[in-house]
Amino acid sequence: MAAEAKYKRILIKLSGEALAGEGEFGIDTNKAHSLAEEIKEVHDLGVEIALVVGGGNIIRGTNLAKAGIDRATADYMGMLATIQNALALQDACEKKGLYTRVQSAIEINSIAESYIRRRAVRHLEKSRIVIFAGGTGNPYFTTDTTASLRAVEVGCDVILKATKVDGVYTADPKTDKTAKRYSQISFLESINRRLKVMDSTALSLCMENNMSIIVFDIFKRGNLKDLVAGTNIGTLISNSEDIKIDGQ
Repeated sequence: MAAEAKYKRILIKLSGEALAGEGEFGIDTNKAHSLAEEIKEVHDLGVEIALVVGGGNIIRGTNLAKAGIDRATADYMGMLATIQNALALQDACEKKGLYTRVQSAIEINSIAESYIRRRAVRHLEKSRIVIFAGGTGNPYFTTDTTASLRAVEVGCDVILKATKVDGVYTADPKTDKTAKRYSQISFLESINRRLKVMDSTALSLCMENNMSIIVFDIFKRGNLKDLVAGTNIGTLISNSEDIKIDGQ
């Protein structure tokens, strides 16, 4: 079955919204279990899976900073939120029969392993799902940067950035009906055009290490498995200078 998969090792970047309950707040266990089911389908193809999940459904550090909390403190609070989401996702995955490890960049030994690169790689080699929590362990860095860093560190083939839209557009498709979807674009163009796919630090890290990103709609059932199996879904961001727009 492993021959059906295009990639051997992937990192899936989930936003907190993927787990959010009503009003994009809290944790919806039904969403967590639905995600776990899709992760299992990919795992059954023989793919090694790492995950990074955001914490915006619980606390968003930048919003707290705007409200007057010290930026570093707010970011640490956001990191703790990612640990809560990671534990919820771990529980959902294990209920589907998957062996899972949460590794935190912030030491919290009672509930998660501390992040150790070689240990993370060993878990992946043993077909365990590894969920990286606690961001990078430092304020002023996003979970997008965490995803880029961890993917490079543990040798992933690609980052799959799970969103609620089906790719990267020339403009916001919600406000601009003329917006077109890119099927392929370079890191440099993404940064220069300020497409807000990921923050510039994350994109630069991927560009320097030739780590491709595919942006896709996680809320469409079956997209994740089809993508890993090689179906052309979403927007590919890579070092290729070719720019492709749907319908052109």
